[in-house]
Amino acid sequence: MSQALLQTNLGDLPLTARGKVRDIYDLGSNQLLFVATDRISAFDHVLATGVTDKGRILTQLSLFWFDLLKDTVRNHLVTADAAQFPASCAPYLDQLEGRSMLVKRAEMFPVECVVRGYISGSGWKDYQQTGAVCGIKLPSGLRESDRLPQPIFTPAAKNNIGHDENISFQKMIDTIGQKPAEDLRALTINIYEKASKHAASKGLILADTKFEFGLIDGQITLADEVLTPDSSRYWPAETYNPGGAQPSFDKQFVRDYLESIHWNKQAPAPGLPPDVVEKTKAKYLEAFRLITGRANL
Repeated sequence: MSQALLQTNLGDLPLTARGKVRDIYDLGSNQLLFVATDRISAFDHVLATGVTDKGRILTQLSLFWFDLLKDTVRNHLVTADAAQFPASCAPYLDQLEGRSMLVKRAEMFPVECVVRGYISGSGWKDYQQTGAVCGIKLPSGLRESDRLPQPIFTPAAKNNIGHDENISFQKMIDTIGQKPAEDLRALTINIYEKASKHAASKGLILADTKFEFGLIDGQITLADEVLTPDSSRYWPAETYNPGGAQPSFDKQFVRDYLESIHWNKQAPAPGLPPDVVEKTKAKYLEAFRLITGRANL
């Protein structure tokens, strides 16, 4: 098994951000280099062990969705062909191929655009406490994982540390303005509905997802990753059974392992045993193959 890439080292290229998964470099001319590493996080901590090829899977899935949605929304992609990257990237192709994107710099909105078609995760917790999610009143008597009467837009404020904070739509309006908020809400739901139809055709339920948008040349543009198992909750349709949590194509094996060892969810984060790494990689790969119809990365 090849080794997981936990951190890039691109010499003198200026690193502008190192997130939970992506390393971002400034290449000048309003262009950024996004590199998806094999880091994996859980409970708001990056773990000591990565998942081999996770970054490639996330990147290739994002590229698939950018292409599928290109008639629905602009995106920030310039090219994912490392051979077309600026010459300054050439010495580092071994770190870049298959897991990186050259993108246009966008002026990012400070909100996560979350859409939910089913009641799960933090939305389910909110509903149990208040009967609503982000201030949106929902029908009484819903069960965990029930399909909602219609998709709901539940934005979140971006936090640099810890969980993003669920906010009301009014708070989003107060933050970015009425028209941008309404435009982002409509676009988010439109993308979700189109993506849900594609997922359903592949035997998957897209329960919820989140998008990030920015402005490029004054136009709303889809950025970052799109509809990956890191940003979305996918369930196999054939086993869907509302009334509890559903099996999902994500890092649930990682969460389950960390709960089993009673980690206190404080730094330093532990590593993962090989079987948990392999099971997690297999889930990500299965999602990739179902969604894209491709056997290989």
